[in-house]
Amino acid sequence: MGSPRDSTAPGTPAGESANGAIEADSDTADASSVSVSVVLPAYNEAETIESTVATTLRTLAGFLPAESFEVLVAEDGCEDRTPEIAARLAAADERVRHVHSDARLGRGGALERAFEAARGDVLAYFDTDLATDISHLEELIDRIRIGEADVATGSRWLPGNVADRPAKRGVPSRVYNGLVRTLLRSDLRDHQCGFKAFSREAFETLAEDVEDEHWFWDTEMLVRAQRAGFTVAEFPVEWTPKGDTKVDLVRDVFGMGSQILRTFWQLSVRPRLSRRVGLVAGAFLAVFALVLMTQYIDFGTVLSEMGDADPLFVAAAAVVYLLSWPIRGVRYRDILEELGYRETVPFLTGAVFISQTGNLVFPARAGDLIRAYVVKARRGIPYPSGFASLAAERVFDLLTIASMAGVVLIGYTATGQTAELARTVTGAAGAGRVAVIVALGVGLVALAAVVGIALSARSDRNFVAAVVYRISTDSYADFVAGVIGRFVDDLQTVAGTRRGFTRVGTSSVAVWTLDVVTALLVLAAFTPGLAAVELVAVSFFAVSVGNLAKVLPLSPGGVGLYEGAFTLLVVGLTPLSPELALGAAVLDHAVKNIVTVVGGYAAMLGLNVSLTTAVEETRDVRDARDEAPELD
Repeated sequence: MGSPRDSTAPGTPAGESANGAIEADSDTADASSVSVSVVLPAYNEAETIESTVATTLRTLAGFLPAESFEVLVAEDGCEDRTPEIAARLAAADERVRHVHSDARLGRGGALERAFEAARGDVLAYFDTDLATDISHLEELIDRIRIGEADVATGSRWLPGNVADRPAKRGVPSRVYNGLVRTLLRSDLRDHQCGFKAFSREAFETLAEDVEDEHWFWDTEMLVRAQRAGFTVAEFPVEWTPKGDTKVDLVRDVFGMGSQILRTFWQLSVRPRLSRRVGLVAGAFLAVFALVLMTQYIDFGTVLSEMGDADPLFVAAAAVVYLLSWPIRGVRYRDILEELGYRETVPFLTGAVFISQTGNLVFPARAGDLIRAYVVKARRGIPYPSGFASLAAERVFDLLTIASMAGVVLIGYTATGQTAELARTVTGAAGAGRVAVIVALGVGLVALAAVVGIALSARSDRNFVAAVVYRISTDSYADFVAGVIGRFVDDLQTVAGTRRGFTRVGTSSVAVWTLDVVTALLVLAAFTPGLAAVELVAVSFFAVSVGNLAKVLPLSPGGVGLYEGAFTLLVVGLTPLSPELALGAAVLDHAVKNIVTVVGGYAAMLGLNVSLTTAVEETRDVRDARDEAPELD
């Protein structure tokens, strides 16, 4: 956030800047004498702001020396007369300052901006509706002023002083605070009471790490203050609900819930992650998924079935799958050409081989980072372009496999087989059922998202971002909408022309068709006795859904999830036994992974690339990556 300006343009009223970006009024007061700054966050408060400022000044004057305090009206993109009133108050009283923003910054963003403009060493704020009894202001400020605490906050939920709140506000508040206490290990009872104060040192230290700019800002400040070792004092306050809350119980509660999870990840999970932990966790999940299958499948019979598979069909499957890789290279070349880069197919095929090998070895799609590293290190393609090309590729992957699964499902519906499939899925247990449910859910979400992205790419309006903002309007929503916006831009660049869409779309269909043919040949190796049409249909559907099940990076390469979904669908749609279906699934995935690893290591030798070095080199750009599902 930029620093506020304490000046006005010639010809503009005090308190209003020429461009309306941000300003703070009344520079006539001696800044060195101000020790306490009180900020009033104001959004459309024309009815109350004047009386609140007067009450605040009167209360501060009752226990602080003259000219030792200031009141800043943090007016946040208001749509009523609040800016005009705040400017007038600032012009009339040198103790009042007006910090204005034309655009909405969010509650936390407006507070941060005002605190940066403040002159005092004690920084306090409270809600302008004066729901918290103003008589507590002296205690709030003195907790910081005398050095008793670095952060002070009023509480409506301390034992013996529970506020009388309407159920529609009290119940969500209790649930919310309980989640914060549990997940974020906070010792406080009330995190959202709009009555807080900070020392200058605490604020400046914490503001660097706090990411939210809306309603979660209060909570994140308190949680990070405790983690940073600052002394946080919580004391009971008298609180009376005033009017309707500005918190949207759908959008903001949902958004704040996502912020709890984000902060939990940043403070409790990510610091404990390492490459070794990731590898162990991924391996455990893969083994666990396979162990679940042993509860309803005889693995001895599975091994026997695999031993009886025709090696000629298996070898043919490996050759067919190998043929898909140059097509992947061609597709990647076409994507990069649309982004303005020309590279050779052999090099790009090697880069794809290496990245997919990384996805098999490392968890959390580290291979995606490796590809961006390879094209930058060997061809000088910037990281943003590398991530953009990968994002566009993933969009086409999702659209292709979801469409393939959807077409086959329509065919099964037309022939009346979906009822049997539904009974199979609902009656199954273990990894297979979980995998299919995950796949179907991911498929529906992915297809809806891709359609929305495609519509956005062909329009000036971002339809998907509009949906996100209907659910939440906090900074996490901004992050999600930003990611979607980059996807839309990337897709528009790559597929914005008929030529680009046709080239990349055609090669995507070819890649995934060969992936299906590989599975078909492996299944045929078991001599299943299925008619050709039935064999083709079940292969297309099982492979498509199996790959959708792998979208969530629960294990390296999706091992276990793919096999579970493939097995369950083959059993539900054919008379084949679970043992034969699982044998085919394991062998199919093994053939593909072996081809990938062999090709990947050959490419590493040819391009002189080390997987571990690539991962280390890309740590600094990890946050720049667009989230993309793993599909191989």
